[in-house]
Amino acid sequence: QLQLVESGGGLVQPGGSLRLSCAASGFTLDYYAIGWFRQAPGKEREGVSCISRRGITNYADSVKGRFTISRDNAKNTVFLQMNSLKPEDTAVYYCSALASVRPTCALDDRMTYWGRGTLVTVSS
Repeated sequence: QLQLVESGGGLVQPGGSLRLSCAASGFTLDYYAIGWFRQAPGKEREGVSCISRRGITNYADSVKGRFTISRDNAKNTVFLQMNSLKPEDTAVYYCSALASVRPTCALDDRMTYWGRGTLVTVSS
């Protein structure tokens, strides 16, 4: 069974950091572009960051310079390091996967597999 499982969410104060993980089971991430998306209460889901199978990354303007996406194919896991967190980063964060031969990725790619999400709350 193909599955993506997010972890690492929680409550953090403004200015703090969290590291989200996305672990895949049932398939290998080597041949997939991976994306992180988020959805805040009352808002539409938005793309946060993605990493292609070749390691090329892309970020939403709102998180550039604060978030870093990385992948460890040996662990079949993708990470999202989030620094300098702001209250507006509060959302459920989802990871997703798309089988792709493209060297790059885009935040509006139509992803195939989705995790169930992990909640990030930034509040004092």
